[in-house]
Amino acid sequence: MSNANIDHYIGGRVVAGTSGRAQDVFNPATGAVTGQVALANVAEVNAAVVAAQAAFPAWSDTPPIRRARVLFKFLELLNRNKDELARLITAEHGKVFTDAQGEVARGIDIVEFSCGIPQLLKGDFTDQVSTGIDNWTLRQPLGVVAGITPFNFPVMVPMWMFPVAIAAGNTFILKPSPIDPSASLFMADLLKQAGLPDGVFNVVQGDKEAVDALLVHPDVKAVSFVGSTPIANYIYETGAHHGKRVQALGGAKNHMVVMPDADIDQVVDALIGAGYGSAGERCMAISVAVLVGDVADKVLPKLIERTKSLKVLNGTNLAAEMGPIVTPAAHARITGYIEQGIKEGAQLLVDGRGFTGATAGDGCEQGFWMGGTLFDHVTPDMRIYKEEIFGPVLGCVRVPDFATAVKLVNDHEFGNGVACFTRDGNVAREFSRRIQVGMVGINVPIPVPMAWHGFGGWKRSLFGDMHAYGEEGVRFYTKQKSIMQRWPESTPKGAEFVMPTAK
Repeated sequence: MSNANIDHYIGGRVVAGTSGRAQDVFNPATGAVTGQVALANVAEVNAAVVAAQAAFPAWSDTPPIRRARVLFKFLELLNRNKDELARLITAEHGKVFTDAQGEVARGIDIVEFSCGIPQLLKGDFTDQVSTGIDNWTLRQPLGVVAGITPFNFPVMVPMWMFPVAIAAGNTFILKPSPIDPSASLFMADLLKQAGLPDGVFNVVQGDKEAVDALLVHPDVKAVSFVGSTPIANYIYETGAHHGKRVQALGGAKNHMVVMPDADIDQVVDALIGAGYGSAGERCMAISVAVLVGDVADKVLPKLIERTKSLKVLNGTNLAAEMGPIVTPAAHARITGYIEQGIKEGAQLLVDGRGFTGATAGDGCEQGFWMGGTLFDHVTPDMRIYKEEIFGPVLGCVRVPDFATAVKLVNDHEFGNGVACFTRDGNVAREFSRRIQVGMVGINVPIPVPMAWHGFGGWKRSLFGDMHAYGEEGVRFYTKQKSIMQRWPESTPKGAEFVMPTAK
């Protein structure tokens, strides 16, 4: 892809931007500009809402089984084109190709789940709730809904949203990250090929201006968001203020508690993969290792060695374990956190700042490169402990016992993901029950729930009441209606002034 224009997708076709504003898209491995993405103004967002609103009556009236058939066709096309989609992710995000393939696969899981929508939309029925009266419930779509998605999963996170939303009969507007926008148009094209009617799925490229236009638009009934906690808080408050249903998934500081009885090699593998995979740029990355008792002395020598020997390469190289950082701004922010950690007195065991792109592959000298960074003796008062770094920086906190470890995790403002590595079933059970975190792994470092279970953190990691995808996702994108019905042989005389009761 060479310096392509990346535009909007409205009403079933690609629409060139008219705002006069655009942003460069980079290949993070080489630093080269590969395209310009249009940034929408309010008028362009409004045009997408108009298209989605126009498509809603017919789409919401389409039998769920026929909506599912469109998704089945989309699923077939995704499976045929999944590697092309993964290559687009690597080209604009930088994550290694195998990781990008995994991202696409996890998105496909949600499409498969959404194909079951006829079963998922079934209501309840009670006959004879009162003499001659039956009562049932049904779930109906909301209307036009929007998804605002982050750079780190340009395929998977949109797929947490739009397959469920459109299967349920809504029409959808995706506002992807302008950092890696090409995948959004590729998915739009596959949906069109699958037979999705024009206007049911739209893409508006853009930044805060597009987001704000969606948040205040009276015809947008619900907003889903994944990103940092300050923005999630803003999305939630602004959307709710304008009468919208909102699910806003925020930031994280995910701990991995390592008990003294854990399998040390398994622990090191888990910390390397979960700490440095995708360059730490994921909200389920492990960024804090909580080392209980004397386990630090067993884990750290191996962890240091593995961190130093990480294969940091161009993501197109199949031997790569970690790719570049997504943007120069992100690189500068992560570098600042490493400097802050040193200043605060944490012990820097491995410093990723010296890594140069020259060893990462041909043409990578100008890329946004960094190696894995490892700190020991991190304490809860340090900024590198409290704040989300969103980079390949792993901090080790030493604690004397299990109770201290649990309190440490529970005291943190975030509650997205957590893991505990142990061989003790009772410790695992107590940990699972007592930890105040939404997604828990026992000897599983990145416990992202499967498609039918739903994703969501606790505390300041989730604003809203319902998790993404799974049955909660179906509930989020539908509203329940209760219907009471009576067919009397003859209408009784006189008005009734009380509610029906079971008589």
